[in-house]
Amino acid sequence: MTARIGIVTFPGSLDDRDAARAVHLAGGEPVALWHDDAQIYGVDAVYLPGGFSYGDALRSGAIARFSQVMDTIKAAAAQGMPVLGVCNGFQVLCESHMLPGALTRNAHLRYRSRPQRLRVETGRTAWTNAFPDGAEVLIPVKHGEGRYVADEATLDELEAAGRVVFRYLDNPNGSMRDIAGVSNEAGNVVGLMPHPEHAVEALIGPSTDGLGVVASVLAHLSEGAAR
Repeated sequence: MTARIGIVTFPGSLDDRDAARAVHLAGGEPVALWHDDAQIYGVDAVYLPGGFSYGDALRSGAIARFSQVMDTIKAAAAQGMPVLGVCNGFQVLCESHMLPGALTRNAHLRYRSRPQRLRVETGRTAWTNAFPDGAEVLIPVKHGEGRYVADEATLDELEAAGRVVFRYLDNPNGSMRDIAGVSNEAGNVVGLMPHPEHAVEALIGPSTDGLGVVASVLAHLSEGAAR
């Protein structure tokens, strides 16, 4: 059975269609979800895409966290459903307290849009199991508020627990400890600033490395269904 991946659209989402195409290319079935609908229609996983939800008014992701669908997603994630937040979606996950830390203005106060080298620090999450630990990938970034920050105790805890999932090899925004993505304790919720959905086709992307992110969750779901 084909896994169904819900793609949430908030007012201001830009990359929901790109995310849906990435899911399709990886072999999953994308399912459109609307921010103001509490139902997620039996999807197997959820992808929160990038963009400028609610125009990034107040703080990026701070208003989107109150969308009806987020209560449902938060409850489903607590039961083990895989959730991925990319760029603005990562901001939403942090604002929803599904992931620790926060995303702030880039240290140089400039917008960055470029292919970005990353290291996959752990393949032991629902969204990275297709990669060996330490794999280097090329996935684009495009953000003005992507600097990951947290207090030192939280950073130490993330490092010790293996919850730093992606790390910049050439830090584009001043993120603390070069962190590009983190996970929750269970490894089913992952947030990252770079955009895997923009690295799925050789014709238009800098690589196809982003396909591995979606392929990972499809493998994770298939493995779970086989148990």
